[in-house]
Amino acid sequence: MPGFHIEHFGCRAARADGEAISGRLRAAGQHSVHELADADVVVVNSCSVTAEADRQARAFIRRAHRENPAAKIVVTGCYAQRAPEELAALAGVAWVVGNSHKALAPQIVLNLAHSAASESLQKPEAIVTVQTLLAGGTPVWVDDHFAHSFIEEAPITPGAQTRPNLKIQEGCGNRCTFCVIPYTRGSSKSLPHAAVMRKVEDFVAAGGNELVLSGINLGRWGKDLTPRVPFARLAREILERTGLPRLRLSSIEPMDWDHELIGLMAEFGGVRLARHTHLPLQSGADAVLRRMHRRYRPWHYADKIAALTRAAGPDLTVGADVMVGFPGETDAEFEETLDFVQALPFGYLHLFPFSPRPGTRGWDLHAQSPMAPHIVAGRMAALRVLAVEKAAAHRRRFVGRELDAITLHTPPALAACGRTAALTENFLPLRLESNMPANQLVRVLISGLSSDGELEGNVTL
Repeated sequence: MPGFHIEHFGCRAARADGEAISGRLRAAGQHSVHELADADVVVVNSCSVTAEADRQARAFIRRAHRENPAAKIVVTGCYAQRAPEELAALAGVAWVVGNSHKALAPQIVLNLAHSAASESLQKPEAIVTVQTLLAGGTPVWVDDHFAHSFIEEAPITPGAQTRPNLKIQEGCGNRCTFCVIPYTRGSSKSLPHAAVMRKVEDFVAAGGNELVLSGINLGRWGKDLTPRVPFARLAREILERTGLPRLRLSSIEPMDWDHELIGLMAEFGGVRLARHTHLPLQSGADAVLRRMHRRYRPWHYADKIAALTRAAGPDLTVGADVMVGFPGETDAEFEETLDFVQALPFGYLHLFPFSPRPGTRGWDLHAQSPMAPHIVAGRMAALRVLAVEKAAAHRRRFVGRELDAITLHTPPALAACGRTAALTENFLPLRLESNMPANQLVRVLISGLSSDGELEGNVTL
């Protein structure tokens, strides 16, 4: 029986795209396989937010071809949209499908899996092909007309993902100087209100317990609809009109946390709305934020964190992205970031060095004033130490207390030890001292922290 393997790179919204491809393939009778050697077709759902993301995708493609030379490799996602020629030139790549044509990826995979001629698919009118540029003649489907129809077609069920992503928004128009996403995903586009509600209701009917709303710029949902619908109103309707046990909001830009959305944390936080928020920070230095063309100042960001903490209470887990080594970042500006991060109640941090992306203003700034690699490495090390300290301090606060959690699909090695992987309502990784199936809502007494910093506990309810 034909099998496919899909490898995900990048953010939760990108993961939702990959889950949609998997869902449509399974609905067509295909089955997913864990091992590359067992796959007829390998789908690479790529990211291109950094040069490292590009490198990881290329490395995986080379490994997949090395371990299974007979497998056809289909590359989609942001890297496929940004630089299709680079990917088409790699050995084993049969198709490159940009975000602009991602809705066609499942059919392309099906054709390859059934050994049908992929050319039998009708090609879109707007298409860029590199067949005349590369000796291999690998077909490439990509253009700059983003239909965004793919987000309306993804089935959401509690299956392979206990906590699936419901992607309700695509694209971004912020044009931060370092970011390539507007070029790889287009402008902001919202899933219609009725479609969102229908998907949530279908998820609940299928037995789902926790759903994550995600998007490329989630807080912009509804602003392109006619009439415009505030994102907070959508979240309220989900909580008031459906039986969804727990709603979790993915990353939201700081200034999109308006009074109404923060109010939902006070009203529903810890009950049906997860007390967890991820606000991209990037830098704690005002001058750096201005060079990045970010839409807030450090004091705006701190005010949002304070308001969210007042609304959700001290059990709120706050996460952030922090970038190191943006062009021109001085020692003093980096110290501002360190001090700013130290002062705020972060439960975790995603840290990454600046990566110049072709076509962005940041690419030009990097060419004018590149940061020395050893300076970037030193600053990353300092932030990592701080991030570990803050995460440990946040988690220790919950030892001896009870928290709500949801059980996850447990890795075999952990299950063999008689334990179950879980995630607390406020987004803390947890190991239960018993074997349990996935997708169970439980009440847990936290007994301590493991050697690698995860919470440990026993089910009380």
